Amino acid sequence: MRTDPTRAPQARTGTARTGTARTGTARTGTARRAVSGLRAVWRDLAGLVLPVQCAGCGLDDEAWCGACRAPFDVEPWRCEERAGRLDPIDADALPVRTLADCVGPARAVVIAWKDRGRRDLTAPLVRAAARVGVALAADLALPAGAGVLVVPAPSTSAARRRRGFAHADELARGVAAGLRSAGVPADELSALRRTGADQVGLGVRDRGRSAARVRLAARYRETVRGRAVVLVDDVLTSGATLAGAARALVAAGAVPLAAATLASTPGPRARADELPAPAWGTNRDLLPDPAAPDGPRVVLDAAPR
Repeated sequence: MRTDPTRAPQARTGTARTGTARTGTARTGTARRAVSGLRAVWRDLAGLVLPVQCAGCGLDDEAWCGACRAPFDVEPWRCEERAGRLDPIDADALPVRTLADCVGPARAVVIAWKDRGRRDLTAPLVRAAARVGVALAADLALPAGAGVLVVPAPSTSAARRRRGFAHADELARGVAAGLRSAGVPADELSALRRTGADQVGLGVRDRGRSAARVRLAARYRETVRGRAVVLVDDVLTSGATLAGAARALVAAGAVPLAAATLASTPGPRARADELPAPAWGTNRDLLPDPAAPDGPRVVLDAAPR
C-alpha cells in the first residue's frame, strides 16, 4: 500500500506543535516558581535590612508584641453562631472553633501575614492553629482510631500568586498537628479549588456568590468519599466560604464535622463593650499611654483602621 505523501508531514507537524505547547507550559510553570522563589528571598532580605515592627501595632523591634499576641493566647472557643451564611450540614450547625475577634490588632496581624508579606508570622500562627486543632478533637464524634482529613479553604489562583503562598494550607498543617497530638489521626489535603475574583472587600452577598464557585478537584473525589473532614480558614466572616467548601465535599460523599479558624468577625449585633479597642496602625505618632499619662509615650496611630 502506498503512503499518502501529504499525510505524514501533517502528523509530524501536529506532534511538533504538541511538544512545543508542552514545553511552553513547562517553561511557564518554571518561570512562576522562579518568581515565587525570588519574592521569598526578597522578603527574607528585607527582614534583615529594614527595622522590624509589630504587625499589630507597629511597636519597634517586635515582630508580634505580647499585647497584640494576647487575643490569640486564649482557649479556642465556639463561634459558629456569628456566621449567618454558615448553612447547617445536618440539623445542627457546623461547629467552628477560633481564637480571636477579628478586630483591632488581631485583624491587623492576620492581614499583615496574609496580604502584606509578613511571612515571619507563619510559624507562630501555625502554632496557634495547632491549639485550635487540639480543642477541636473534643468536638469530633469519631469511632476509636478513626481519622480525619484536614482541608483548607481554597484561594483563587490569582490570590495565591499575589501572596506567594497558600495561607490556609499553612493553617491546615497546624490544625492537623494539633489533632494528632490530641490522639486523632489527621492528614492535610488541599482538595478544593475556587475560580473568580478574590473575596477581599466583598460584601456578604458577593461572598456567597464567590463561595458558590468552590469545587472539589476531580482527582480527589475518591480520596474524600466517606471520610470525615475538618475545614480550615483564616477568618470566619459570613460563613459563606466554609459553607461552600462543605457543600462541595458533601456532594462528593465526604462528611464535614467541624471547622477551625484563627479569628472570627463579630456579628453586627455584638455589643460595643464586648469588642476590643480599635486597631491602631503605624503612622509614628507618639501619644500618651492612657494608663499612665505622665509616663513614657507609646507608638499609636492617629485614626483607627
